[in-house]
Amino acid sequence: MTRKGILGKKVGMTQVFTENGELVPVTVIDVTPNVVMQVKTVESDGYEAVQLGFGDMREVLTNKPSQGHAKKAGTTPKRFIKEIRDVALSEYEVGAEVKADEFTAGDIVDVTGTSKGHGYQGNIKKDGQSRGPMAHGSRYHRRPGSLGAIINKVFKGKKLPGRMGNNTRTMQNLEVISADLEHNVLLIKGNVPGANKSFVTVRTAVKAAK
Repeated sequence: MTRKGILGKKVGMTQVFTENGELVPVTVIDVTPNVVMQVKTVESDGYEAVQLGFGDMREVLTNKPSQGHAKKAGTTPKRFIKEIRDVALSEYEVGAEVKADEFTAGDIVDVTGTSKGHGYQGNIKKDGQSRGPMAHGSRYHRRPGSLGAIINKVFKGKKLPGRMGNNTRTMQNLEVISADLEHNVLLIKGNVPGANKSFVTVRTAVKAAK
């Protein structure tokens, strides 16, 4: 299946009315025109993909390889670069722009982003475990509980305190409500992973109902 994709930045959430008067919550994604940085083929790279760049970056903050890579595409170094696979390579040319009209209202997409980081958290907040009694002499309150049946060994996958969030997550089968070429934004129904101003990747859904 041929897919399409675009990179953007999560602006925030709002709500809009559809044509039939339904109030729909949407996430606003800024998709300032992407630049095709590279077109990869089986002959040259072993697989097919198109590499997109989003968000200009000052040259003083980049290194020589990044500057040279951007120069081949006739653009400035980019802050966010990703590859989109399973695309029609004939539709892409190095240095060309990919705009909001890559998608249209009604398209079903998958959105990938980095979830919000919550730092080091205990097992109750992180994994939803239950606490023990807080009174009547109980000495077990918010601890993880038993670590397993074998002495000096903790089984893999045991839910323990640790860092929470800041993981790559994908929300599947979201509907594009509007693609605004004038303001370079996509309105996508529902919420998408990540904090405001974080980078996201929007791709054609792989599991959309036929």
